[in-house]
Amino acid sequence: MVGTVPYPDFPLTVGRVDMVEDKLVLNGLHVPVNRGTPALLGAMINTLKVVGQKDITGFIAGDIGLGDGSRNIYQYIVENCSGMDLKTIVFHYLQPDVDWHNKILFVLKDLAVKPIMIADAGFMYAAKMSGQAEEYDLFTPDVGELAFLADETAPHPFYTRGFILHEDNKIPDLISRAYLHKNAAKNLLVKGSTDFVADKNGIVSSLNSPEAQAMEAMGGTGDTLTGIVTALIGTGMKIPKAAAIASTVNRLAGVYAAPTPATQVLEIIQQIPAALEKVLKE
Repeated sequence: MVGTVPYPDFPLTVGRVDMVEDKLVLNGLHVPVNRGTPALLGAMINTLKVVGQKDITGFIAGDIGLGDGSRNIYQYIVENCSGMDLKTIVFHYLQPDVDWHNKILFVLKDLAVKPIMIADAGFMYAAKMSGQAEEYDLFTPDVGELAFLADETAPHPFYTRGFILHEDNKIPDLISRAYLHKNAAKNLLVKGSTDFVADKNGIVSSLNSPEAQAMEAMGGTGDTLTGIVTALIGTGMKIPKAAAIASTVNRLAGVYAAPTPATQVLEIIQQIPAALEKVLKE
């Protein structure tokens, strides 16, 4: 798992990630589990409690938007991952940098077995901006990010054209447009009030229930969904099935948490094992 945390003094740290109560533990360093990369990791850990423990290696650095931590991670991966046995890799909150993105992609493609590659947030932007989106196995955009993927001329999300962002643009059309211009991964999991799983042939499945409406206003629930689907894919589950199950589990965990506007994403993460056990049983 490759990503940043919003703490400027958090050093570049690589190692096994665990969770103790409400904190992630990485090489003796502790990070509160809240939105962003910590939420994604917490969701991965709690998913793997049910489907089989596997080690999660984190490539983590502090970055408050200046890009220094992201560049440290990029450089470390380029210089060191050629000797690593990577099965599944997910890139999350990182400062988009096309040059570094391409260096990482070339290194991963040169491995004896190319890992399953998942991208969300900033690194997904870099993948699209580089013209290499089709090299990825899964993108997990929300609707706004999907609009950027669908805009073949936008070099950055800031420049997504207004007509593409218009509410009359239906998600199936945006998905189709993203694939038409080769700006989508082999699979998409579009996060929103309705979650969509899609590939180049169109929508594979969609889900809008169960629903806990307070989740719509919560930060971090998209991160938990990406974490769940990454963990399931890491067990060998096929991507469309993993995406559909992850969507259901994320929603059910939200229902179990009975969220209010004051609910923190950790409370949903804590419900993932129970939700996943129920979904798998059914």
